[in-house]
Amino acid sequence: MESDPTQITHDFPPFFRVHTTGHIHRYQQHDFLPPSHDPQTDVVSRDVVLSPENPLSVRIYLPKTTKTDPKLPLIFYTHGGGFSIESAFSSTYHRYINILASRSRSVVVSVEYRLAPEHPIPACYDDSYAALKWVDSHSRPGQGPDPWLNDHADLRRVFLAGDSAGANIAHNTLVRAKKEGGFGIHFSGLILVHPFFGTGKPDRVWDYVCPETSGPDDFRLHPMAHPELLSGLGCARVLVCVAEKDFLKNRGLNYYQSLKKSDWNGVVEIFETAGEPHVFHLFDPTRDNAVSLMTRIVEFVTSGVHVVSHV
Repeated sequence: MESDPTQITHDFPPFFRVHTTGHIHRYQQHDFLPPSHDPQTDVVSRDVVLSPENPLSVRIYLPKTTKTDPKLPLIFYTHGGGFSIESAFSSTYHRYINILASRSRSVVVSVEYRLAPEHPIPACYDDSYAALKWVDSHSRPGQGPDPWLNDHADLRRVFLAGDSAGANIAHNTLVRAKKEGGFGIHFSGLILVHPFFGTGKPDRVWDYVCPETSGPDDFRLHPMAHPELLSGLGCARVLVCVAEKDFLKNRGLNYYQSLKKSDWNGVVEIFETAGEPHVFHLFDPTRDNAVSLMTRIVEFVTSGVHVVSHV
């Protein structure tokens, strides 16, 4: 006799629940927007599949530029969503990245990684790393597969960035890049917006989506418990952004403080937004506090374009 399809074996609101049939129901369903020319920002975008062997996709954003313009910084962006919801192709992130590309005058590569629980961790980390290696394939002039990156991206000025779980993935991608080495691109900075580094307590969602976890101090979840990894960050500057009413604020502050105390030889900066909750800026990028956060990120990108680190 088949199991009752309405019976739930695991329930993790606001992310997903699992039925006895194995069906995954997500509480939040994202929409899909195709790449386009955005008339408000004058940014154009298109989707790229990395290779026939790897169906992983990225969306590339290019601000308005001319043939005589110098090459632009590249922001490698990883979306949030508890490792299990959202998409680089949703209206939420498409709108936000258009603004980011326009304001920062940067090429942006936004990664469409596989979601848990259908694809347990480390799938998201592997996808982010594979996409970064693909970006690195353009580090030899004219030899990369994508003409936008070849023609417009200055790969001596690469920033890794993400929000929430995406900030976690961005951090871990940079750690892995430093550990494995062999990159021709240069990493100018790491931008972590409301980063998810656990809560200090056992996390049911993390334990489910990461079957091989070592618990709350897993190096991917809680890098502050592994100072040797912080010391080995392969960039010269880090910006940590937190929000006053975010339940993850203390962990973001802890990351900032731990990085300052580590043997890492870079500069870490903190930016706190008063009175706001987790990832507030994604829901209305035009509100004053969201504009202020974007301005701070843009300042970080544009003020440090000559500070680079080679991995």
